[in-house]
Amino acid sequence: MLEVGTKAVDFTLPDENGNMVALSSFLGKKVVIYFYPKDSTPGCTKQACAFKDAYDIYKEKDIVVIGISKDSSKSHLKFKDKYELPFILLSDEALSVIQAYDVWKEKKLYGKTYMGVTRSTYVIDEQGTIIKTFEKASPANNAQDILTYLSQEA
Repeated sequence: MLEVGTKAVDFTLPDENGNMVALSSFLGKKVVIYFYPKDSTPGCTKQACAFKDAYDIYKEKDIVVIGISKDSSKSHLKFKDKYELPFILLSDEALSVIQAYDVWKEKKLYGKTYMGVTRSTYVIDEQGTIIKTFEKASPANNAQDILTYLSQEA
């Protein structure tokens, strides 16, 4: 994970419609970037729907929510449509941003070791500085944990 207090690495990635989105275009707003392993899997769906359920509060507070995985834009579009997700999903098939944010890690499942995206979240302030990280974020609680943190910080 990148450290709190460091500048967030700027990037430009395609969204679910193939439009290019740059992190730097959100300077002046708080941004939540959550990295997740795969569209339409149980944990990732639970996490995305938790952000959807809390999205009105994020919008009220003018906080941008961005989900990033290595899935294609086409996969993101299906995921977004199926669950009516109101926030941005970005595709990082080349793993450049996933690796820059240090969330591409060795994982184990059923005794098998492989590389994959760890469910991690960054909160970035209006100047583009990382103010909070959630390593091994909880799919069910991540969206609310961020709002709790931000309300304590205010």
